[in-house]
Amino acid sequence: MRTGSIEIAPGRFRETQGRWFEDFVVGHVYEHRPGRTISEADNSWFTLLTMNTHPTHIDAVYAARTEFGRPMVVSTLTLAILVGMSVSDVSAKAVANLGWQEVRMTAPVFAGDTLYATSEVLELRPSDSRPTQGLVTVRTQGHNQDGTLVCDFRRTMLVWRRGHGPGDA
Repeated sequence: MRTGSIEIAPGRFRETQGRWFEDFVVGHVYEHRPGRTISEADNSWFTLLTMNTHPTHIDAVYAARTEFGRPMVVSTLTLAILVGMSVSDVSAKAVANLGWQEVRMTAPVFAGDTLYATSEVLELRPSDSRPTQGLVTVRTQGHNQDGTLVCDFRRTMLVWRRGHGPGDA
């Protein structure tokens, strides 16, 4: 299961997150909640952190002259938030992210939008070279508060098998 707790001593519990490789099932869909509302500050900070100085993200006068009429959220912030929303469900027990494929930004995101994400398990494969781990591929989609698809991508992770992760000790 995603989150829960295990009893580590009589009357003492430890919160757990994520799924072991064996917990994933092809076709299962995980709804990641809560949603995340993006603020102007989020977008400003992210543009500064990543040095993305395109004026459509940071200059309201410039952005007002575009087809969108206002500053757009940096697309990599949208991607980062959606990946982050999925961690507790799909990658909290990952060894590493192996890659993102087919990243598509399908609609603009603006300050004030709330993002919601889902991930569908597409593929599972035990690792040939690492018997204590397996590969999990998911398709994550992000929608805004109106249900508009804003981002769609595939992600492959190397995930611990039950009983072998560093958190098992």
